[in-house]
Amino acid sequence: MQWFAALPIQWRYVILGVTGLVLGGFANYLIYWRCYFPRHISPWAPPHPDAPPRNGLDRLPLLGWWGLRRESPLHGRFFWLRPLLVELGTAFGLVALYWFETQSGRLLPEAFRAAPLVAGFGQWAHSLYAVHAVIFVLMVAATFIDFDEQTIPDAITVPGTLFALMASALPWQTLLPSEVNWNNQVGIVETGFNIPWPFEASWFGGKALVIAVGLWSGWCFALADRHVVPRHGFVRAAGYLWHGMRRNPQSKYLLLLWGIGLMAIVGVWFSGDWAWRGLLTSLVGLGAGGGTVWAVRVVASFAMGQEAIGFGDVTLMAMIGAAVGWQCAVAAFFIAPFAALAIVLIQYMVTREPMVPFGPYLCAGTCIAVVGWNVIWNQTLSQYVAMGMLLLYFLIGSLLMIGVMLAALVQVKRMLRQWANKK
Repeated sequence: MQWFAALPIQWRYVILGVTGLVLGGFANYLIYWRCYFPRHISPWAPPHPDAPPRNGLDRLPLLGWWGLRRESPLHGRFFWLRPLLVELGTAFGLVALYWFETQSGRLLPEAFRAAPLVAGFGQWAHSLYAVHAVIFVLMVAATFIDFDEQTIPDAITVPGTLFALMASALPWQTLLPSEVNWNNQVGIVETGFNIPWPFEASWFGGKALVIAVGLWSGWCFALADRHVVPRHGFVRAAGYLWHGMRRNPQSKYLLLLWGIGLMAIVGVWFSGDWAWRGLLTSLVGLGAGGGTVWAVRVVASFAMGQEAIGFGDVTLMAMIGAAVGWQCAVAAFFIAPFAALAIVLIQYMVTREPMVPFGPYLCAGTCIAVVGWNVIWNQTLSQYVAMGMLLLYFLIGSLLMIGVMLAALVQVKRMLRQWANKK
């Protein structure tokens, strides 16, 4: 990234704008072709039988969708407008994110925003931006697929998670900055898994390896066919799971991925130092992000007697956690309901549909958590996380409260329905 940072800032914005248009086109490719139910409106899909002939220009960013207006009689008057805005929005978003993360210095605490300190943060900021830009594009695709189909395909979240894990073990700084005060010395460090607590040497030992292997295995298990109910005992349930995986042709690739991941984790563990710390941070973020949503899904589904959150949201949050760490992932999860208020309002104004899937909330919450990182983490949450076990008890209590409230809501709705039927 040094060659890019050496270019005049105007050229960098132009390059990122053009790249953003291309990546916006890639996001549209994922939205309309890598979804579960591809449609004829995509220039990558077979055209509608009644559509006029297509050409190579139809796949160009902006110009392609503008030209596809000719198919409006088949797909609706403004079917081309949303994908065109997706490409424009991605280009603008990547340029704005670059300015914010590499030029403004606003990720840093105010005491560290002097021009020389911001310049010294430049190499770190560019590496951080490279990871965030990729995850941003994938979140754009996940958001609109979730809008359309109320699900998020593994074709988006699995590559994104693997990218985040691999990037974390490379010799560059890809984690958000945290202000720490250790031994009366104030400084800025990467937000590793141990922040805000002082680093413990034991995390380079066997305990850390067991935790990393467990988190990786849990993620792979989440991708497997989990439609097994242990009502006849866990041993029989495990047998059903194994036979289900044997019947699924994709399972052999998942087992291969699991094995390769185990070898990679052990190899990085032996190397130690920054690579292991980065990979362990990413794995802990994966577990915290995906595990939080998974826990809410289990509690909410049990309380409501039906599936409350799709499993695509679990793998989406695992991808986000692997990229930004557990601190930002947890913050994003709690910000998501507030972001939902605005999203639901906009969605209702446009489509008159009051229900919006959970994935867009999580993506919006992540963007807010990154942009407001200094205020949300350095000035606020880090103080509460320092309480240690008290925070864990608070989170468990909040989870139980969610279950009680949802169960009560279901009972109230049932009583109102019975009362209305009697009338």
